[in-house]
Amino acid sequence: MVAQQRLALISLLVPSYQAGIAFFVDQMGFDLHEDTDLGGGKRWVRVGPKDAETGFLLAKAVGAEQIAAIGNQGGGRVWLFLQTDDFARDHAAMTTKGVTFEEAPRDESYGQVAVFRDPFGNRWDLIQFKG
Repeated sequence: MVAQQRLALISLLVPSYQAGIAFFVDQMGFDLHEDTDLGGGKRWVRVGPKDAETGFLLAKAVGAEQIAAIGNQGGGRVWLFLQTDDFARDHAAMTTKGVTFEEAPRDESYGQVAVFRDPFGNRWDLIQFKG
């Protein structure tokens, strides 16, 4: 038997569960896959793009070190890449819903791309690959 592995979740620090849900579900249009109360103020909150294999576990930052890391998990670089099959559609929808792009869309050798920030400071690429 061949072992199978896949990336299931990426933990993303947020200031509060509600702030994370408000952005990812309400503005980005992601699905809320699960929101389970674990007691003691902790929740298991999973969000992700519709039909995506990998999603995010929204982790409420606790303590000074985690709070300081909100929005800087990529060290200031683009570290999250949202692939689309229709760049113009998704760019327009995201802009309409208040997502802030740092730049106008541009064409690169690998595809069409534009950088945006989530409200927590994380830098993303919205990208449609060529071919």
